[in-house]
Amino acid sequence: MDINENAVFPEDYADRIKRVLITEREIKAALEAEGERISREFEGKPLLLVSVLKGAFIFLADLCREITIPCEIGFMAAQSYFGGTTSTGNVEIICDLKQDVSRYHVVIVEDIIDTGRTLKEIVRILNDRKPLSLKVVTLLDKPDRREVEFEPDRALFTIPDHFVIGYGLDCGELYRNLPYIAEYDETSI
Repeated sequence: MDINENAVFPEDYADRIKRVLITEREIKAALEAEGERISREFEGKPLLLVSVLKGAFIFLADLCREITIPCEIGFMAAQSYFGGTTSTGNVEIICDLKQDVSRYHVVIVEDIIDTGRTLKEIVRILNDRKPLSLKVVTLLDKPDRREVEFEPDRALFTIPDHFVIGYGLDCGELYRNLPYIAEYDETSI
């Protein structure tokens, strides 16, 4: 069967990939190093990795496989894009954690921080619940887009102000399955 025969992707799917910014190999190397660092830092401690859905699910899955100590996972979902390529500035928590974070050292695993609004709100909510400790690890940091004062504890990559897709990040729910981070060609919209 020809993959294009039953494809649900638009015809210009690949044409919207302007260029690859971070390769699959670079992501894998950064994940290995971060998994090792987290394993050392939290050895012997109750660890909860919190994925911010949807974009961070691939990052969380690959990162937790690199961690060599016991850990639990939990999920939150927040929305600020509502289908476009720019944040609206409004953060809505649409799925909350089930775990009592006061029993854990919490590491928020985020896909990208740009304006900082979403993560600042999630950190505020979780800090109010009194975790043993709270850290933020993001795959991508886009400091040029910051609208609020917020810095992650760890960023695997810092990128310029481009709209990016791949490795869990989407545009209109497409492109999450790319194994690399690419710049999205917004001129083709």
